[in-house]
Amino acid sequence: MTKIGIIGAGLCDPSISALAEEVGRRIAEHKAVLYCGGLGGVMEAAAKGAAEAGGITVGILPGSKATDANQYIQIPVVTGMGHARNVILVRSCDVLIAISGSHGTLSEIALALKMWKPVVGLQTWKHLPEVHYVKSAKEAAEKAFALLP
Repeated sequence: MTKIGIIGAGLCDPSISALAEEVGRRIAEHKAVLYCGGLGGVMEAAAKGAAEAGGITVGILPGSKATDANQYIQIPVVTGMGHARNVILVRSCDVLIAISGSHGTLSEIALALKMWKPVVGLQTWKHLPEVHYVKSAKEAAEKAFALLP
């Protein structure tokens, strides 16, 4: 089963939310499982897109309560590890798509590259070697599936 991770901003504007939702929908349409951090922003939008398209959503949560997950997470994984949960998220995925984001997203990108996981970048940190930058949600999904090991 293909596992695609979505990493990105915990708070985002409507345009980024729309991109993430479309990426999530496209992941579900390809019958892949969407993994994310399970909280708000890009994570919630992507999970919404996937869930509404009939996909499976997994949230790797930083806290100790499953109820912290956004409403679109079907399988909450409670870690109680804070930011250290990023390692579990990255390790669990075949490919990651970074959408927008700040330092938490940067740490996930770095972890992914360190673990030799492909990373697709959509309106995220620029000029990082080995990140496959794209300009649209459609391209992000297509590139992620093309990079599968």
